[in-house]
Amino acid sequence: MLSSKPTVSTHVLPGDPPVEVVLRRNRRAKRFSLRVSRTDGRVSLSLPAWAPEAEALAFLHDRADWVRHHLDRAPAPQLARIGASIPVCGVLRPVIEGAGRTARFADGTIHVPAGPREGPRLRALLTALARERLSRAVAVHAQSLGRVPGRLTLRDPRSRWGSCSARGDLMFSWRLIMAPPAVLDYVAAHEVAHLAEMNHSPAFWSLCRRLCPETDAHRRWLRAQGPALLAWNFDTEREDQAPC
Repeated sequence: MLSSKPTVSTHVLPGDPPVEVVLRRNRRAKRFSLRVSRTDGRVSLSLPAWAPEAEALAFLHDRADWVRHHLDRAPAPQLARIGASIPVCGVLRPVIEGAGRTARFADGTIHVPAGPREGPRLRALLTALARERLSRAVAVHAQSLGRVPGRLTLRDPRSRWGSCSARGDLMFSWRLIMAPPAVLDYVAAHEVAHLAEMNHSPAFWSLCRRLCPETDAHRRWLRAQGPALLAWNFDTEREDQAPC
């Protein structure tokens, strides 16, 4: 049986600056599909297995202006490090050098020991804060529905803020701690609502709005501001300490 896994290659769209485009050839694809990620600015073009590459590249070049327009709208990458100001609960908090081996939050400021592990240490701090806030929000909403949630896990997905499995296990993005508290609470309410309605039917949205009356406003906030949260890089070493 022929594999349906995509084959991947790259193409550089000329211009100032040149843009690298990932070409994904997939047997399940029926047409060309061009995408610019709102989180990291990566450009990809999916094409059917039977399509000539020259035809795909012509499709891409015809839409070069569209690609650059969307790249201009993508948030600039942000490096989590000493000297930056990182949003915590929707408020920018300065990051300064601190003592010890871990990052900590005190007096409205984030303290982190200097070195190549600044980013991961900051991520660990935000993850711990997110777990505390989300656990509390889930408990409140689950009690309101008379439901018992399963395991709560935190991850760093790029295309969703949370999910609920058929077993009732809940997954959330730890980056929600960077959003305003009401937005984090909405995502908790959204996933808890799935414990009763495992769908996105009118009944689900009615339940979600009962748990969180400002559901629609918070959804708009995530669509508009979510990419900026995803643009923060907590993995890269400090530029002045990176290897040549």
